[in-house]
Amino acid sequence: MLERRVVVVVYAGAMALDITGPIEVFDTANRLLGPSGTRYRTDFVSADAPLVRMSSGVVMGASPLEAGQGPIDTLLVPGGWSLDTALADQALVSWIGGAAARSRRVASVCGGSFLLAEAGLLDGRRATTHWAYSEAMACRYPDVTVDAEPIFVWDGPFVTSAGVSTGIDMALALVEADHGSALALETARFLVLFLKRHGGQSQYSAVLDAQLADHPPIRAAQEWILDNLDKALPVGEIARQAHMSQRNFARVFRREVGTTPGQYVERTRIARARELLETTDLTIRQIAGRCGFAATETFFRSFGRTLGLSPKEYRHRFQVSSPSGGIDHRHERERSPA
Repeated sequence: MLERRVVVVVYAGAMALDITGPIEVFDTANRLLGPSGTRYRTDFVSADAPLVRMSSGVVMGASPLEAGQGPIDTLLVPGGWSLDTALADQALVSWIGGAAARSRRVASVCGGSFLLAEAGLLDGRRATTHWAYSEAMACRYPDVTVDAEPIFVWDGPFVTSAGVSTGIDMALALVEADHGSALALETARFLVLFLKRHGGQSQYSAVLDAQLADHPPIRAAQEWILDNLDKALPVGEIARQAHMSQRNFARVFRREVGTTPGQYVERTRIARARELLETTDLTIRQIAGRCGFAATETFFRSFGRTLGLSPKEYRHRFQVSSPSGGIDHRHERERSPA
């Protein structure tokens, strides 16, 4: 094999990073390959050729879809804010289905998995998509097993990745499959990336995804929880803040919020811990105390169970620095009693 042909489907309103992320991985791998290595050749095809405007305003050059004829090593399908329009384009969906039949493997980024599913390519298979749209995908395509947690899912010749930047993780996995872990690791190092991120999408989506309830007593209880996270917060005490019996409170809370009071408290503690890990240099023990964990070991177990990372690993990856390189302490000062 002289080269691996990557054909990228480009359409108006697609997200540029869904495309540029993976192809930069392939290009970097090419530059790091030895003289005998099989390189990637990327072709961009679009029904909107020759110039296609991405959702961010970036304009990409592409050839007509007909230029994508012939054998394909990897077919890459991105997502984008214009996904509904793309899904309604039956000519595009049909072309993707036909191109997939000529491809050794088919990869999608973010909402691109919807286009694969629309073409019937994922029926009976496991797939993922952006965490915010996983439920919609599962409802729209009941024959697809949608797993919202993994960064990417590989099922047979189909590789679906989750939200936006996970296309880069997926591309590194493709490089590893094609050329081995040594080149994949060298590529990741050059791009200053983790070769394999631990944990799932929940570490990047909002852990505290439930908004404050509309029902006044439940909303008051939620606000009280937020103001008293450093305390034990038994359900009976929270119910008293809502002026409700514990049994009735638990029932109404679940109906309004979609989770039990205990689960909500734990998620809120973890969300606050994430903020402190990202924006302060408080010790792990101090953060555990401020978030209401009676023991550091309990904090570690809860944090790991929720995010798939230890608090130390999370801080290493996501701590926010000021322009000077130090930690921005504004968040800590705002939380201080003054």
